[in-house]
Amino acid sequence: MKRVITYGTFDLLHYGHINLLKRAKALGDYLVVVISSDEFNWIEKQKKCYFTYEQRKALVEAVRYVDLVIPETSWEQKITDVHEYHIDTFVMGDDWNGKFDFLKEEGVEVVYLPRTPEISTTQIKRDLNK
Repeated sequence: MKRVITYGTFDLLHYGHINLLKRAKALGDYLVVVISSDEFNWIEKQKKCYFTYEQRKALVEAVRYVDLVIPETSWEQKITDVHEYHIDTFVMGDDWNGKFDFLKEEGVEVVYLPRTPEISTTQIKRDLNK
């Protein structure tokens, strides 16, 4: 069984997120999605989410491509996660291109997928504030 992992905040879940999850799942048989906890978002990323971690988790768990959702609590946990969950492929959006290549040394394929160009949570928030 080929196992895939991806990370994100997944606030204001939209079709760009669904596209990413669908393409990530197509790279394997089992998709683990790691969602940034509220504390990690605020302390490390200085991001405030509309939905709580538990709400975002419930939304992502409802997506048919997703097999498991776990919390992200630190930047460093990626190496631990790929080993603990026996990951074959690590997937991120291409705006992170090159940032996680160090995981190749852990025996993991690293794939950067193009984002859906016309949609983002940041854009939704900007549009709603107009």
